Amino acid sequence: MREEFERVSPESVGVSSRAILEYLDALEASGTQMHGLMILRHGKLLAEGWWAPYGPRLCHGLQSHSKTYAVTAVGILYTEGKVRLDERIIDIFPEYAPENPSENLKLLTVRDVLCMGCGMETEPRPATEHWIRDFLHTPVVHKPGTAYMYNSTGSSLLCAIVKRKTGEGVEEYLTKRLYEPCGMDSQVHRWYPMPDGVEGGGFGMMSTLEDNLRLLKLYADGGVCNGRRILAEDYVRLATSNQNDSATEAIGNPEATDNHVGYGFQIWMCKPKGVYRADGAMGQFTIVCPDQDMIIAITETAEGAHWAQSTLDITWAFLAKVTGDQVLPEGPETAYLARRMRTLCTPQLPCRPRHGVPASALTAFYRVTEGYFTPYFYNPMLNKPEGLAGFTFAEDDYGLIWKVRYESGRTEEIRLTTYGSWHTQVLGRPEDYVRLCAAGAWWQDATTLAVELKWVETCFTKRIWFAFQPEGLEVTEEKMRSVVSKIPDQVIRVEREV
Repeated sequence: MREEFERVSPESVGVSSRAILEYLDALEASGTQMHGLMILRHGKLLAEGWWAPYGPRLCHGLQSHSKTYAVTAVGILYTEGKVRLDERIIDIFPEYAPENPSENLKLLTVRDVLCMGCGMETEPRPATEHWIRDFLHTPVVHKPGTAYMYNSTGSSLLCAIVKRKTGEGVEEYLTKRLYEPCGMDSQVHRWYPMPDGVEGGGFGMMSTLEDNLRLLKLYADGGVCNGRRILAEDYVRLATSNQNDSATEAIGNPEATDNHVGYGFQIWMCKPKGVYRADGAMGQFTIVCPDQDMIIAITETAEGAHWAQSTLDITWAFLAKVTGDQVLPEGPETAYLARRMRTLCTPQLPCRPRHGVPASALTAFYRVTEGYFTPYFYNPMLNKPEGLAGFTFAEDDYGLIWKVRYESGRTEEIRLTTYGSWHTQVLGRPEDYVRLCAAGAWWQDATTLAVELKWVETCFTKRIWFAFQPEGLEVTEEKMRSVVSKIPDQVIRVEREV
């Protein structure tokens, strides 16, 4: 049975509301787009809030924060005595090993994979269903355990190890052993698969912000949850302490200075002494601060290492203000903080009505003649979303309805509010991984309609501009950007049907 965290005022656990308000101000001014924040101290929840249209109990893509779920599955496997840390990878997957494995490959163990010490200089890409074979055929240039290289395919191999040892996928394996005893909301979890169906341990997890907090609380509590040992104490100690020198991160990722401190088992060490974190691209952080007995969980869209590092630097400045355990007096700022946390919102959209485009142009049907055009979020590990064959718009008292027809013949209506906010709706098909979209629109000028689609279970937002000209309609799609993939904008060619 899920045990809810006790909700308390910050002052009751020795934190001033003013410090948290200053923390919020700094985060919002840093250039990132915040999605969610939870702060736990002494096991009590002192602050929580989500920036609309993001909200509690929504799944959120974790990117590499997924690795901490994968490493927990291996930790439970270790605790149950089903895998050894010194077990060789070629002994676990003998059928995928080269006929004459190199001496370094023969030395590669589970522990080496856990601490990003595979000894490779290039990361095998998970492009085919034979990705495990490709991993084991990638040259192991350095003696395993002696050289750090970030290797997300190795993280996915951890999920394959769980599957090989138990016959269960990681999601199934963790449900009874982690999610249920720790009160996690497994019914809303999703995990993108590798091409062979194994969970993508390096990138593919989607979970709630609170579940991320509960996961790292398990590590903060030494592997025990609600009186039940989930992870062996020695495994937790290894996972949360420096096992591999990550200083070489400074070569390819110089701005992310907290990445240069060291690496545990799929967990990063941090600049403040003793602090460690789970970390996903674009600022998905769950941070354990033992000296303050505090855990901070964050979801956001921070474009690039510089912005994600800014979030960490701002967090370290906040931690420096938490200096004692004594109960503090509450004041007006306590009540103000509570109100602010309930009313957080991402920057509002402009509110501009139509005034330069005739209704006949808006409601005409436009056929896509050139370019791949889709409103959907696209994960390159999955099949491409359906492209549009054509579209039109309708107008009512609430805004616009973007009526689209896909190449398959399927039709869909996307509600676009035009009063400075978003309309959150379920789109797509039941089998789609990401379906929740907050959509809004505004007239950027007299003839240009701007549409914003926030896929609120992810870090991604797509913008599309429809420029209505006397000679026709020009559509420009801003591709969803991320740290991993910077795709240029594209112009979609369309023709108006007569």
